[in-house]
Amino acid sequence: MRILGIETSCDDTGVAVYDSQLGLLGHRLFSQTALHAAYGGVVPELASRDHIRKVLPLMREVLAASSVQPHSLHGIAYTAGPGLAGALLVGAAIGRTLAWAWQIPAIGVHHMEGHLLAPMLEPDPPSFPFLALLVSGGHTLIADIRALGDYRVLGESVDDAVGEAFDKTAKLLGLGYPGGPAVARAATQGTPGRFQFPRPMTDRPGLDFSFSGLKTAALLAARETTLDAQAIADIACAFQEAAVDTLVMKCARALSMTSHSRLVVAGGVGANRLLRERLAGLAGPMNVQVYFPRPEFCTDNGAMIALAGAMRLEAGLQEGPGFTVHPRWPMGDLPSIA
Repeated sequence: MRILGIETSCDDTGVAVYDSQLGLLGHRLFSQTALHAAYGGVVPELASRDHIRKVLPLMREVLAASSVQPHSLHGIAYTAGPGLAGALLVGAAIGRTLAWAWQIPAIGVHHMEGHLLAPMLEPDPPSFPFLALLVSGGHTLIADIRALGDYRVLGESVDDAVGEAFDKTAKLLGLGYPGGPAVARAATQGTPGRFQFPRPMTDRPGLDFSFSGLKTAALLAARETTLDAQAIADIACAFQEAAVDTLVMKCARALSMTSHSRLVVAGGVGANRLLRERLAGLAGPMNVQVYFPRPEFCTDNGAMIALAGAMRLEAGLQEGPGFTVHPRWPMGDLPSIA
């Protein structure tokens, strides 16, 4: 099955072609980072307008680079949520219209399902079941993934997602946008141990997260310190250490609770080098395999949407002639695959 995937949930426009026999045939991504950097975050209206300008040109590029003609496609997958309503509507409207014009099925894909399946784009993909850590600007959760569509959320953030906390910490330190890579770069010059930040909610049972207190600790440290270049690097280092330690502790706890032998890590924060190193360190002592998508597929991209769409279309699911989007869409509401 050959699927065109369209991703427009936030500020990245992604288009890809995935073949269930041959794998990923091509993908293109346009980042709006430069557009939103002046505002310190994503401006929804600007994001939607830019998606309108970029989807079709990127689609033409991908089809040409993949040597794929529209008549050889078997379906179109688009991100239906969660995300920014206007941005989602752009991808959904274009995807559904093309499917109608080309007389092929279309399917709306859950953005986070795309992320958790992204490691299956790699040469050594995980198989079901597995434990998943999804960490991005909008979501932080641990889920028990039993099969396609059979997901049980074990813990999630009760306030800020970890990626959001990275962004806000970068902003208060004057490191720019996007915050995750900026904090990670600054942390490499930091002095470990100068600041001690909390590991929130690790001193109690359960798998939920909270990053608002960690963000506040960074804010208080910044207020009480002369913010020269070294102090900024030291705060960034302490923040990153605390955030990563918290994620790793919760993953180790979840692996012990579920007895899973596979851990999948996905989402934009999954590209963080320190997080990858610390989670990879669980492999030997806990006798688990840890799977990461390549860094370019940690952030939003069309390849993961095309893959997820192909898997659901192959299972017999597809949309009717209309379409809708879900800015808020709990994973537990996804239709299961019998």
